[in-house]
Amino acid sequence: MLTSLQNPFVKQIRKLQSAKERKEQNLFLLEGTHLIESACLVDYPLVSVCCTERWQANHQSLLENLLSKAERTEIVSADVLKAIATTVNPDGVVATARRTAQNKLPCTGLLLGLETLQDPGNLGTIIRTCAAAGASGLWLSSDSVDLDHPKVLRASAGQWFRTPMAVTDDLSATCLECQKLGMQIVATASTAKLTYWELDYLRPTLILLGNEGAGLSTKLLGIADKHVSIPLSPGVESVNVAIAAALLLYEAQRQQR
Repeated sequence: MLTSLQNPFVKQIRKLQSAKERKEQNLFLLEGTHLIESACLVDYPLVSVCCTERWQANHQSLLENLLSKAERTEIVSADVLKAIATTVNPDGVVATARRTAQNKLPCTGLLLGLETLQDPGNLGTIIRTCAAAGASGLWLSSDSVDLDHPKVLRASAGQWFRTPMAVTDDLSATCLECQKLGMQIVATASTAKLTYWELDYLRPTLILLGNEGAGLSTKLLGIADKHVSIPLSPGVESVNVAIAAALLLYEAQRQQR
């Protein structure tokens, strides 16, 4: 059992709590039984697994699966597990996996494009909603929160592994490419005359959503073929970006059905 916080292996994993170290080590953290089960269901390759004796005793079947999938498995003390986890009350298991750099999605179906999104909870919730609503995938601008931020993974409730996602250095160029291939580009804008349910989503569509505070950039608004609004009661400035994503994705699903 690993009990020392000064153990080199433990120190290496603890560093993955920072975005800089995740990039340098090319690894990210998976925390909790549900998230690790979700990774196993799609055979996502794991590098290491750390669990407590109590967790081991209660999850023998999953542990056997992890032993065959992970490159390294260690039993650690509760104090070590708490130190390497980012949650206040970890449930007894933390794994690491290699980062995957995906920068391409097919320009077809129903896609989301997210510009400069900063809140990991919002991004995780949007990923979960994309999976639930049957979206084809999600584009994320490179100046957004890390796609493999621990809070993003947790908020996705395991759907992180099932949703096609890619990071783009130039979301405008990505939109123009999709536009050339026949996709309609739809931007959310509070001043738009067209409400989001009046739009035809039966053709391939890329929906753009902007930063939590600033919204979409002028450049992306200019590229969009259509602008749609979400009607709000007087005195309400906006809705949360994850809520906006859910409204548009499910309207598209309703029309397709």
